[in-house]
Amino acid sequence: MTERPQGTNRFIVVGVDGSGTSRAALRWAARQAELTGAELHAVMAWSVPVMAYGSPVVVPVDLDLADSTQKALDQIIGEVLGDQPAIKISAVAVEGRPAERLLHEAEGAEALVVGSRGHGAFTGMLLGSVSEHCATHASCPVVVVHRAE
Repeated sequence: MTERPQGTNRFIVVGVDGSGTSRAALRWAARQAELTGAELHAVMAWSVPVMAYGSPVVVPVDLDLADSTQKALDQIIGEVLGDQPAIKISAVAVEGRPAERLLHEAEGAEALVVGSRGHGAFTGMLLGSVSEHCATHASCPVVVVHRAE
C-alpha cells in the first residue's frame, strides 16, 4: 500500500502523466487543496510494456522505471507548483495501469483529479480512457480538467 499524506485525513489525489492537461489538473488540485485545507497526493503510474507493435519489448537491465518515474513526477511538481508550494504534497510513482492505480489511491479521498486526455489519447477525444474509467468507477467525486492553461 502506498504511504498516504500524514497529518490529516483529508486528501485530494491527482493523476500526473506529464501532459498539458495533467499539469493543469495538478494546478487545479493544488489550488483546491489549499482552499479546503486538504493535502495533495500526486500519483504517476508506470508499467513495463510486454508487447509493442506485435513484438516483445526488451527493457534494459539497468533501467529503473520506478526511480525514473519518481524523478519525472518530482520534476513536474516543481515546474508546475514551484519549489515551495503552499500545501503539503506527497508524490508517489506506482506500478500498474494508471486508471486502476488512481482508483486505488483515491479510496477515502475528497476528490480525484485527472486531465481529460493524457499521453496516448486520440486527437479530438473529449475524455481519454483513464479519465473516463476514473469518472465512472471512482468511490469519490472526480474532477476532469479539460484543457491545459
